[in-house]
Amino acid sequence: MNTVNGSMDPTLTARRAVEALRAGVPSRDAVEALGSGQSAIEDRFQALCEGAGRGAAGGLLLGGGFGAGKSHLLEHLAGLALGAGWTVSRVVISKETPLHDPAKVFRAAAASALRAGQARPAIIEAAMALDLDGRAYAELLRWAVSSGSELNERFPATLALFAHVRERDAAFAETILRFWSGDPIAVPELRRRLKEIGEQRPALPPVAAVELARQRLRFAARLLAAAGSPGWLVLFDEVELIGRYSLLQRAKSYAELARWMRGEHGQGAPIAAVLAMTDDFEAEVISRNDREVVPAKLRAKETAEGTALAAAAEVGMRIIDREMHLLTPPDDVELKEAYDRLRGLHGRAFGWQPPDVAGLERLGATRMRQYVRAWINEWDLVRLYPDFQPETEVVDVPSDYREDPDLERSDPE
Repeated sequence: MNTVNGSMDPTLTARRAVEALRAGVPSRDAVEALGSGQSAIEDRFQALCEGAGRGAAGGLLLGGGFGAGKSHLLEHLAGLALGAGWTVSRVVISKETPLHDPAKVFRAAAASALRAGQARPAIIEAAMALDLDGRAYAELLRWAVSSGSELNERFPATLALFAHVRERDAAFAETILRFWSGDPIAVPELRRRLKEIGEQRPALPPVAAVELARQRLRFAARLLAAAGSPGWLVLFDEVELIGRYSLLQRAKSYAELARWMRGEHGQGAPIAAVLAMTDDFEAEVISRNDREVVPAKLRAKETAEGTALAAAAEVGMRIIDREMHLLTPPDDVELKEAYDRLRGLHGRAFGWQPPDVAGLERLGATRMRQYVRAWINEWDLVRLYPDFQPETEVVDVPSDYREDPDLERSDPE
């Protein structure tokens, strides 16, 4: 690591930020250099976190075109939450992490969960830092065993066991931590361990993977709170990928989106979610096809499960239609501020005085990423070829919402 007097080399920091902005990657350096410019959304985010911290879990849905700054804004919100002590997870919807699969979503959230200043996943840090003789642990155990928690007996059982094995049996303590983070745990081994510490033999009834994932989410949020975190923020990016799944998978994804937005995953736990997707999704996918077709095909099955899923999917589609908060395009003031910041940043990164460049014409349809990349590319060219007069053109790439059979194969069903 290059440092100057124990601090990060400012030239290196500036260059990393420039390279991230050039590539359209919302790194921490890039976000800190450019800022947000979305004050209205920041206010809504603050209100969301305050509510979640009081146990009123909920979500915020963001929309913007490709290059509008959705991922950049998510990183900015992550920084705000981390600065306030929150635990933050980043989940990118993909073939490996489909929104319609709560188990895979939870594993991704658990694996990426971090608090400021911590290197290991936050669930592990929280469990290892928990005062097992303190009030917070006692309250967590009391909640876990209560009927109101609606938890499978695996959770209070492993929580009680963890207090006995954390300092005595590192291997089994690790097994418990992996269970809390998404891995299975052997029931015979669990029963044997409970017998060894004099605990009564629990029933440990079977539980479906989807329900177990939802219980893990509530339990983990409570565990994080017991270790001092004000709440757990889960950031979802590229949610528009659900448009490329099969009809059944889209229906399940709409239902899951509704659960996150309505706080149904939380049930009193301090959980907040922010989901980002393209702003044309409603017009290109829901209005064009899914609003009528998805519920009709599910209800045509004439099963209770199909009818319930149809209703939940309709809620999710209405949320996308009516509750999406669009990123505001940059105005002249914000563009000037961004231009001045990036001009200074480019100068620090490469040790020169960047001249004025034309960049792109100021149009309402032009996105911030396009302005940023045009400025950086033109400064790069002028720095290397001082007599060159660069001109930048923009070519839009339309979103592709066609169903992808390869994505469907990721579903165990």
